[in-house]
Amino acid sequence: MSDFAERLRSSGKRLTPQRELILRAVDSLGHATPDEVLTEVRKQSSAVNISTVYRTLEVLEELGLVKHAHLSDRAPTYHSVGGHEHFHLVCRNCHRVISVDAGVLDPLLERLRTDEGFTADVGHLTVFGRCDQCEEIDA
Repeated sequence: MSDFAERLRSSGKRLTPQRELILRAVDSLGHATPDEVLTEVRKQSSAVNISTVYRTLEVLEELGLVKHAHLSDRAPTYHSVGGHEHFHLVCRNCHRVISVDAGVLDPLLERLRTDEGFTADVGHLTVFGRCDQCEEIDA
């Protein structure tokens, strides 16, 4: 949390109780939509509303403390960058979400850098398909 406070200060923003509650909620939930973050935050403070959650998540993403991914056609899902860099696999059948270490993509990322001069941000990557459990059911 001290890194969070320092990043806020260096960007000219203040560490407010609401911002701290929202970051803690994202950390504890793992992957969460803004509505899920609001539900978690409201366990501790009813003074936070959904617009505060959205604005704070934008600030946290600008500071590199959270990232979002689209794991469905619903609202974006936010996760803390405090853990490992990862991307997501989402089963279209059972909706299971699997976090995969970004290192799996190293050969592809290197090829994109070499061939295209492009550096990909895999923290936003979501790959949709079918998980092995659903494939076994249909077999």
